[in-house]
Amino acid sequence: MKTVADIRVLAVGHGTAVVPEWEPGAASPGWVETEWRGFGAEEMRPYGGGWEGQPGSLRLDDYPYDEVCVMLTGMVALVDHTGARREFGAGEAFWVPRGFSGTWETVEPSTKIFVALPATDG
Repeated sequence: MKTVADIRVLAVGHGTAVVPEWEPGAASPGWVETEWRGFGAEEMRPYGGGWEGQPGSLRLDDYPYDEVCVMLTGMVALVDHTGARREFGAGEAFWVPRGFSGTWETVEPSTKIFVALPATDG
């Protein structure tokens, strides 16, 4: 039986700090991001928490999971392989589908809450 001790805070600064690793050359020089995982430490299970990033860009050739994002501060943009662009700022929520190909741009220093939903086999 679960109790209030099992409830996790999803926020920047809470949980385990993780700096995601991407393919060499995928990130712009100086790309800085940190995930604060509040739950689900295993990569192949749902996980989430807070995220913070500094301006820069990250090329995504085949995004590895579905992700729900809720922007707290700043602004980010996603640009797909056709050049279409969507921007998201504080107070906006969005979903990035697994398999998205394009670029994630952190336009200004930003924070968000996220939940990553890796594909499950079976």
